Amino acid sequence: QVQLVESGGGLAQPGGSLRLSCAASGFPFSMYSMSWYRQAPGKERELVATIPSTDGRSNYADSVKGRFTISRDNAKNMVFLQMNSLKPEDTAVYYCKAYRVWGMSPFVYWGQGTQVTVSS
Repeated sequence: QVQLVESGGGLAQPGGSLRLSCAASGFPFSMYSMSWYRQAPGKERELVATIPSTDGRSNYADSVKGRFTISRDNAKNMVFLQMNSLKPEDTAVYYCKAYRVWGMSPFVYWGQGTQVTVSS
Protein backbone atom coordinates (compact mmCIF):
# COMPACT_ATOMS: atom_id res chain seq x y z
CA GLN A 1 0.00 0.00 0.00
CA VAL A 2 1.42 3.33 -1.09
CA GLN A 3 1.67 5.95 1.63
CA LEU A 4 3.07 9.45 1.84
CA VAL A 5 2.79 10.91 5.32
CA GLU A 6 3.73 14.53 5.93
CA SER A 7 4.66 15.94 9.31
CA GLY A 8 6.32 18.97 10.84
CA GLY A 9 3.73 21.60 10.08
CA GLY A 10 2.47 24.04 12.65
CA LEU A 11 2.52 27.66 13.68
CA ALA A 12 5.61 29.78 13.10
CA GLN A 13 6.32 33.46 13.49
CA PRO A 14 7.39 35.59 10.54
CA GLY A 15 11.12 35.13 10.08
CA GLY A 16 11.00 31.76 11.76
CA SER A 17 11.71 28.26 10.48
CA LEU A 18 9.98 24.93 10.10
CA ARG A 19 11.14 21.62 8.73
CA LEU A 20 8.60 19.44 6.97
CA SER A 21 9.11 15.71 6.57
CA CYS A 22 7.44 13.21 4.26
CA ALA A 23 7.73 9.49 4.97
CA ALA A 24 7.17 7.24 1.95
CA SER A 25 6.32 3.57 1.77
CA GLY A 26 4.89 1.03 -0.64
CA PHE A 27 6.83 2.03 -3.75
CA PRO A 28 10.49 2.22 -4.89
CA PHE A 29 11.17 5.63 -3.41
CA SER A 30 14.63 6.16 -4.90
CA MET A 31 13.23 5.88 -8.43
CA TYR A 32 10.77 8.74 -7.96
CA SER A 33 11.26 12.45 -8.16
CA MET A 34 9.78 14.09 -5.09
CA SER A 35 8.08 17.43 -4.79
CA TRP A 36 6.46 19.70 -2.26
CA TYR A 37 3.35 21.59 -3.26
CA ARG A 38 1.23 24.00 -1.27
CA GLN A 39 -2.30 25.28 -1.40
CA ALA A 40 -3.49 28.40 0.36
CA PRO A 41 -7.20 29.05 1.01
CA GLY A 42 -8.95 30.13 -2.16
CA LYS A 43 -5.89 29.51 -4.31
CA GLU A 44 -4.74 26.76 -6.63
CA ARG A 45 -2.18 24.21 -5.55
CA GLU A 46 1.30 25.37 -6.55
CA LEU A 47 4.67 23.70 -6.89
CA VAL A 48 7.15 24.72 -4.22
CA ALA A 49 10.20 22.53 -4.85
CA THR A 50 11.26 19.36 -6.67
CA ILE A 51 14.22 17.05 -6.15
CA PRO A 52 15.05 14.49 -8.83
CA SER A 53 15.36 10.77 -8.27
CA THR A 54 19.01 10.79 -9.29
CA ASP A 55 21.76 13.32 -8.86
CA GLY A 56 20.70 16.59 -10.31
CA ARG A 57 19.60 20.06 -9.54
CA SER A 58 16.57 20.73 -7.41
CA ASN A 59 14.11 23.33 -8.59
CA TYR A 60 12.24 25.94 -6.60
CA ALA A 61 9.41 28.35 -7.09
CA ASP A 62 10.69 31.91 -7.35
CA SER A 63 8.75 32.82 -4.22
CA VAL A 64 10.79 30.45 -2.04
CA LYS A 65 14.24 30.55 -3.67
CA GLY A 66 16.95 31.25 -1.14
CA ARG A 67 14.61 30.49 1.78
CA PHE A 68 13.51 26.87 1.31
CA THR A 69 15.64 23.79 0.74
CA ILE A 70 14.40 20.40 -0.40
CA SER A 71 16.39 17.26 0.40
CA ARG A 72 15.91 13.51 0.48
CA ASP A 73 17.23 10.48 2.29
CA ASN A 74 16.79 7.45 0.06
CA ALA A 75 17.98 5.09 2.79
CA LYS A 76 15.09 6.21 4.99
CA ASN A 77 12.55 6.82 2.20
CA MET A 78 12.06 10.39 3.30
CA VAL A 79 11.98 13.84 1.76
CA PHE A 80 12.31 17.10 3.66
CA LEU A 81 11.56 20.77 3.19
CA GLN A 82 13.56 23.17 5.32
CA MET A 83 11.73 26.47 5.41
CA ASN A 84 13.57 29.53 6.70
CA SER A 85 12.70 33.21 6.81
CA LEU A 86 9.04 32.32 6.76
CA LYS A 87 6.51 34.89 5.61
CA PRO A 88 2.75 35.12 6.23
CA GLU A 89 2.22 34.35 2.54
CA ASP A 90 3.83 30.94 3.10
CA THR A 91 0.71 29.95 5.03
CA ALA A 92 -0.82 26.95 3.28
CA VAL A 93 -1.37 23.24 3.41
CA TYR A 94 1.83 21.59 2.20
CA TYR A 95 1.66 18.35 0.24
CA CYS A 96 4.30 15.79 -0.65
CA LYS A 97 4.16 14.27 -4.14
CA ALA A 98 5.99 11.33 -5.72
CA TYR A 99 6.26 11.11 -9.50
CA ARG A 100 7.75 8.74 -12.01
CA VAL A 101 7.19 7.80 -15.63
CA TRP A 102 7.66 4.08 -16.26
CA GLY A 103 7.19 2.91 -19.78
CA MET A 104 4.56 5.24 -21.11
CA SER A 105 2.67 5.51 -17.84
CA PRO A 106 2.97 8.17 -15.16
CA PHE A 107 2.83 7.12 -11.53
CA VAL A 108 1.79 9.88 -9.13
CA TYR A 109 1.20 9.66 -5.39
CA TRP A 110 0.13 12.40 -2.96
CA GLY A 111 0.23 12.78 0.77
CA GLN A 112 -2.63 14.10 2.86
CA GLY A 113 -0.98 17.42 3.62
CA THR A 114 0.26 19.29 6.66
CA GLN A 115 -0.83 22.78 7.68
CA VAL A 116 1.74 25.56 7.94
CA THR A 117 0.63 28.85 9.45
CA VAL A 118 2.92 31.85 9.63
CA SER A 119 1.59 34.53 11.91
CA SER A 120 2.65 36.76 14.76
